[in-house]
Amino acid sequence: MAQVGFIGLGNMGGPMAINLLKAGHQVCVFDLNPEVVATLEASGATKATVVSDVCREADYVISMLPAGKHVRAVYTGDDGLINYLSKNTQVIDCSTIDAESAQFVGNKLAESGISFVDAPVSGGVAGAAAGTLTFIVGGNKADFERAHVVLTNMGKNIFHAGDIGAGQVAKICNNMLLSILMAGTSEALQMGVDHGLDPKVLSEIMLNSSGRNWTLELYNPCPDVLENVPSSNGYKPGFMVDLMAKDLGLAMQSAQQTNSATPMGALAKNLYNLMQNQGKGSEDFSAIFKLYSEK
Repeated sequence: MAQVGFIGLGNMGGPMAINLLKAGHQVCVFDLNPEVVATLEASGATKATVVSDVCREADYVISMLPAGKHVRAVYTGDDGLINYLSKNTQVIDCSTIDAESAQFVGNKLAESGISFVDAPVSGGVAGAAAGTLTFIVGGNKADFERAHVVLTNMGKNIFHAGDIGAGQVAKICNNMLLSILMAGTSEALQMGVDHGLDPKVLSEIMLNSSGRNWTLELYNPCPDVLENVPSSNGYKPGFMVDLMAKDLGLAMQSAQQTNSATPMGALAKNLYNLMQNQGKGSEDFSAIFKLYSEK
C-alpha cells in the first residue's frame, strides 16, 4: 500500500480520499476547511498542519482544487510544493482546469525530475463516493501506468488521453457535450409536456428512438420521471450549475485558442450563465429544465 498526500477535500476530494483509506493506503490530508479535515481524520487519515506536510515520504500527492491558479500556486508558487516533493513522488492533479496550467505545472515539475499527470474526473459526487469515477489522464505512458495503480482505488474507468493537458481537453469536450444534451433534452421534454404528454411516457418513447441519450436515460431533468436523481430531489446537486458554467468557460477558452467552431457550446454557456444570474448557481445543472418549464 502507498503513502498518499491529498490536497482539497471538497465534495469530490473528500470521498476520493476516503476510498483511498478503504483500500488500505496511508493518507495525509490538507484542506483550508478544518471540518472536512476532521471528517477524514475520523476515517483514519493523518492531518497535515501545513500543505507541505503532505509531501513527507509520499509515493503520490493528489490534488483536487478549484481552478488553474490554485494548482499553479500550490505546486509552483512562492514556497510551492516543488520545493518539498521528492523525485520518488508522483503528482496526480485531478482538478478540472485549463490545459495550459496543467502543462505549465507538469513542465516545471519535470525540470525538477518529478512525475506529473493531469487526471480530471467525470462521475460527480455519487461516483466519487462509490469509487466509480472516470479518470481522464494526460501524461506519458510510464507515468500513466504508475498513476493507474492508485486511480483504480477511486475509479472504475481510467483512460489515457495523451500527453500532459490532454486529460483536461478531453474532460471539457465531454462536459460541453453534456451541457448541450441536457439543454436539448429539457427543451424537448417541456415541449411534450406543453402539448399534454406524460413526461414519463415521452421519455420512454425517446429512449427507444433516435433521441436516446445519457441525460434522458440516467439523469432525467424532469421531476419524478426517475427516482434518485437531482430533478426528483429539488435539484440538489449533483453537479452544480456553477461548476458546469466554469467548465463551459474553459471549453470556450480552449475553442478560441484553436479557432474551433462551438456555437452550441456557446449557447449552452449563455444558458448556464443566465441560471447563475437568476441565483441558481448552487442547484444541479439539470435545473436548466426550469428555464423551459417555469412560465
